[in-house]
Amino acid sequence: MTTTPTPRIAIIGAGPGGLTCARILQRNGIDATIYDLASGPEDRNQGGTLDMHEEDGQAALKEAGLLEEFTRLARPEGQEMRQFDAADATIRFHHRPTEEQFSAPEIDRGQLRDLLLNSLTPGTVHWGRTLKSVEGPDGGPRRLHFTDDSVVEADLVIGADGAWSKVRRVLSSATPEHIGINYLEAWFNDVETKHHFIADFVGQGSAMAADGERCLFAQRNSGGHIRVYIIQTDPADWLTQAGLDSQDTEQIRALLLDRYRDWAPSLRRLITDNDGPYVDRPLYALPVPHAWQTNPTVTLLGDAAHLMPPLGVGVNLAMLDASELALAIAGHDTIADAIRAYEKTMVPRSHKMQAALDGAAAGLLSDETFDPSQHDAS
Repeated sequence: MTTTPTPRIAIIGAGPGGLTCARILQRNGIDATIYDLASGPEDRNQGGTLDMHEEDGQAALKEAGLLEEFTRLARPEGQEMRQFDAADATIRFHHRPTEEQFSAPEIDRGQLRDLLLNSLTPGTVHWGRTLKSVEGPDGGPRRLHFTDDSVVEADLVIGADGAWSKVRRVLSSATPEHIGINYLEAWFNDVETKHHFIADFVGQGSAMAADGERCLFAQRNSGGHIRVYIIQTDPADWLTQAGLDSQDTEQIRALLLDRYRDWAPSLRRLITDNDGPYVDRPLYALPVPHAWQTNPTVTLLGDAAHLMPPLGVGVNLAMLDASELALAIAGHDTIADAIRAYEKTMVPRSHKMQAALDGAAAGLLSDETFDPSQHDAS
C-alpha cells in the first residue's frame, strides 16, 4: 500500500463473510479487526445447515486455506432431497447423492463459523461491540461509534453486518422490506433416540411438502438435530395479529394444526412433535437492484449489500464477496482502488442474483413436483 502503508481495516460483523474476509487478509499479511455485537462466540445459536457451492463458498474456503478442513466436516449425504405429497405423504421426488458428488455438501452454520473463527489470529474479533454509527469524511479516517461510547478510527470500514446493517447507512438509504413470507422454525433434538419416525422420514438431507399455500421443509443437521421450517404467507407481525407471541407454543401449535388440517398425519408430526418453542423468522429482502455510489473508505459484502430471500445463496455469496474484496485489497496500491475493483464485479453479480430470486421464495409453496433444473440458483 503506497498511500496508507498500514491501513486500519475494521470489519463489522463476525458472520461467515466477515470472518472469511479477515482470514484471507491475514493470509496476505494484512491486519484487520472484526467488531461484533455478540457477547462471545457462544452468544447465540448460529442457525441450521447450509450447502457450500463449489463456485463460490468452496472457492472462498480454498482461498482461505480451509478447504481440506471443510471437507472433513462437510456432509455430502446432506445433499439427499425428498419431496412428499402433502395430502397422502407419498414420495414424489427423491434425489440420492452419489459418493463422488461434492458439488454442494452440507455443513452446520456453527461448524462453519468455528472453522473460520479458529483460523484467525487470536484477538481479531472484538466481542460485545455494537456499532451505533459511522462518521467522518468520505476520504477518511472513519470514526466508528459504538453503544458503549467507545470510538475507533479506521481507514476502511467493511459492512458485513447483515440485513439490518448500520454500515449500509453510509452508502444507501435502502432498508429491507418484508416479502410476505415467514419461516417458523421447529427444532428436533436427539432424533435417533427421541424422534425415530422424524429421523427416518427426513433421511440424511432435506425433505419437503407443499400444497400451493404453505410448505414444510425439514433439514437434517449434524449432532442428531433436525430443523423444520414451516413456511407460510403472512404479514411480518402475524403472531401479534393472532394475539400470540413466540413463547405461546401450544396456542401456535393449535393454529398450525388448523392451517394444516388437510395434510397427511405423518407430515403434521413435523409441526407437533418438536422440542421447545417455535422460532419466528419473517423474511426480508433489499430492493432490487440495490446500488450505491462507490466510496473510498466504506464498502459492503453479503446481506448488507444484497439481502435476498433465503434460497441457498446468501452465505455462499457473502463468502465469495469476502474473498474477492480481501484479494482486491491485497492486490491494489490504495484502498480506494481496491474498493472500485471489488464493486465493479460484486455489484453486477449481486444485481443479477437479486433479479433471479426476486419473488422466487413463493416457489417454495408450489405443489408442483420438484425439478432440479429449475433450482440452479440454490
